[in-house]
Amino acid sequence: MSIRLPAADGGYRLHRPCTAPLAPLVCRPARSRRFYAAAHVVADPLAACAGGPAAQAGPAVDWEATLAFRHRLWAQGLGVAEAMDTAQRGMGLDWPAAAELIRRSAAEARAVGGRIVCGAGTDQLAPGGGHTLSAITAAYEEQLAHVEDCGSGAVLMASRALAAAARGPEDYPQVYGRLLRQSARPVVLHWLGPMFDPELAGYWGHTDLDEATEVFLKVIADCPEKVDGVKVSLLDAEREKDIRRRLPPGVRCYTGDDYHYPELIAGQGAGEPGSDALLGVFDPIAPLAARAGLALDRDDRAGFREVLDPTVALSRHLFAPPTRHYKTGVVLLAWLAGYQEHFTMLGGFQSARTLPHLATAYEQADMLGLFPDPELAEARMRRLLAVYGVAS
Repeated sequence: MSIRLPAADGGYRLHRPCTAPLAPLVCRPARSRRFYAAAHVVADPLAACAGGPAAQAGPAVDWEATLAFRHRLWAQGLGVAEAMDTAQRGMGLDWPAAAELIRRSAAEARAVGGRIVCGAGTDQLAPGGGHTLSAITAAYEEQLAHVEDCGSGAVLMASRALAAAARGPEDYPQVYGRLLRQSARPVVLHWLGPMFDPELAGYWGHTDLDEATEVFLKVIADCPEKVDGVKVSLLDAEREKDIRRRLPPGVRCYTGDDYHYPELIAGQGAGEPGSDALLGVFDPIAPLAARAGLALDRDDRAGFREVLDPTVALSRHLFAPPTRHYKTGVVLLAWLAGYQEHFTMLGGFQSARTLPHLATAYEQADMLGLFPDPELAEARMRRLLAVYGVAS
């Protein structure tokens, strides 16, 4: 049997579904690297407010399915990066819902001994400019305190409000320095590039990335004992390598580069150790990421690349411009894999990608063996095609 898939050029191609999916995997966390999957949130399509983020009752989250997915990640030895942009922060998930997500996930992590970090930002502030640095700092403090009170490490996410309010590069060390000095434990600093969020253009006070890098590194150098690591999401492998070399001893570099992650994680041996990882693509490719981490534990870099290199085509497809809509493909694959019962997203963002884009995501994930039940994935893909009027 084959399935007819729409192509970007308006034509069709035939795909023969996989018959040998990856075997189930339960394993310990890798020892050689820290791997976090930035996990997606599952919407509740039956709630009255599921149609968009502006609904009066707030975002509708299917807590059972959302937490079950996190347990799958922990069972495969991956850590969970919670309430990050994959969970639709700023695109349907407001701060009250994110705070509840953090509380619930942190409790589940404690129960099973799973590794977790959670995003702290300023998205409780009203959209747009006009916020003072004091108000922005207070918003960060509120979220940081909540994350730490829940027993989780924090990821200090880039702030749209700070990007809009900062008068120059000197404002960033002022805000971040205060947060680092009062944090209860070391945090992860996240530099999210404008390809993921256009409102973050000019972060660290410069549009020139060389100058922005210097400000970023100064924030770390001023308080290195309070920085567990940095997450670099610029899709620029050489810049990440440069930043990694210049980090103070003990500060980790978590790659957020969904285009070049195999080479960045692998590194070049003892002379240039690789990055740890905090990646959105680890959500759909978790079984392969876990296997790759175990290969590195055996010091088998060739085996690591053999497992992870073939996933890059899927990742680059999911994260194709506009990159911020990569979440749509992530949720599609979770539905096709049987990890949730619908293809619905907060705010209706399941419509953010074209049908040919979704068809290619299905095809590439299937060729990687990522669907535990290929027949279920094929049947669901046929249903989606039929909704669009495509006879498959």
